[in-house]
Amino acid sequence: MAVLIPAAPSCYPKSRISTSRLLPLDSKRNGDVLEKGSFFSGTSLHGFGDVSGERKLHSRCVGRVPAGARASVHEQQKKPPVFVLKKPERSPINEGGNKGPKFLSDGFEGFGDMSVSANHKSGYVALIGKPNVGKSTLLNQIIGQKLSIVTNKPQTTRHRILGICSSPDFQMILYDTPGFIPKTMRRLDEMMMQNVRTATINADCVLVVVDCCQEPEKMEGVLEGDSASYGRRPTLLVLNKIDLIKPGEVAKKTEWYKSFGDVDDVIPVSAKQGRGVDLVKSWLIERLPRGPAYYPKDIVSEHPERFFVAEIIREKIFLQYRQEIPYVCQVNVLNYTERRSSAKDFIEAEIVVEKDSQMGILIGKDGSALKLLATASRIDIQDFVGKEVYLELKVKVRENWREDDDLLDYYGYNGKIRS
Repeated sequence: MAVLIPAAPSCYPKSRISTSRLLPLDSKRNGDVLEKGSFFSGTSLHGFGDVSGERKLHSRCVGRVPAGARASVHEQQKKPPVFVLKKPERSPINEGGNKGPKFLSDGFEGFGDMSVSANHKSGYVALIGKPNVGKSTLLNQIIGQKLSIVTNKPQTTRHRILGICSSPDFQMILYDTPGFIPKTMRRLDEMMMQNVRTATINADCVLVVVDCCQEPEKMEGVLEGDSASYGRRPTLLVLNKIDLIKPGEVAKKTEWYKSFGDVDDVIPVSAKQGRGVDLVKSWLIERLPRGPAYYPKDIVSEHPERFFVAEIIREKIFLQYRQEIPYVCQVNVLNYTERRSSAKDFIEAEIVVEKDSQMGILIGKDGSALKLLATASRIDIQDFVGKEVYLELKVKVRENWREDDDLLDYYGYNGKIRS
């Protein structure tokens, strides 16, 4: 079953929002035919997100399909653009005053010459380590843009996140990976660990991130006994969170890892504060092989825009909910309609859980929790894309989706994130 709660834009008066009882989707109301297998929250937001004041189909209907329209919503979706971040010195290609990231549409030929000098360096870097040691924060600092979501809960990162750091002389392609799980419990865990191995085996350099607040341990312990899978390549141990302990303790642990860590070098950093990140970048650049630029220099990821939108929603789930709820949720963006005028972009997303009880917690009393989630997500999505959006969320139950190979492949956990 599913429940739809649109995010209420804060700029509109509450008097324009009316919530009625939940209606089973096999019922009819005002000539509308509603799809079975879901529940629809009768929340009226007439005029929101459409300059004409009417909700149109336009491949973005959620829960309501006008009578006579039988085409699947998914059949009407447009292929999403590849995520491309706009550099400050270049003007955006988006119309309507959008000052956010630039997105690559099919047929766009504005990248120009990608030729580089003979001394140009390029290569892949894998960030690995235990959960909650700051890998995602470090990747965001190196790139200078928030790509990986960050929370204080372990295993926030599920996918192998690709980020690109470029300059005229080099291009680093970084993989942020899920934290090592000592004992896999579900098929999802197995696929996440396979993504870690794939990223590391194909890397030119490896960053092993450890938490300096924890007791030092050799690489066999840091990598949960799987160090033999990674071979020998330039390896830097990043001693993160030095802002949380005294300088004397930082020096002792740095020396310990240099003596017993079985790595090429150790650099203490505070990824949260940005301290020491430039030293890490310099270390990597020196050891990257000479080679061409694999991507245009003005992009920071190859992942599609809808992937990062889904990650923002999932980050808000981690921040708002507790216990098992963040870990049973899968977020999928079903439709992203980009408008090249002053009208809001339209985003339709679903949150998948495994049990009816989890759906109830996610929705909250009278939909209050889901509305709060949608509003918090919309604010960050607007900051990310640089434009106002209209966000609709719905919740579905798919029992044991974390054990379903077909669903996990469809959700991109096989390393192939759908565009």
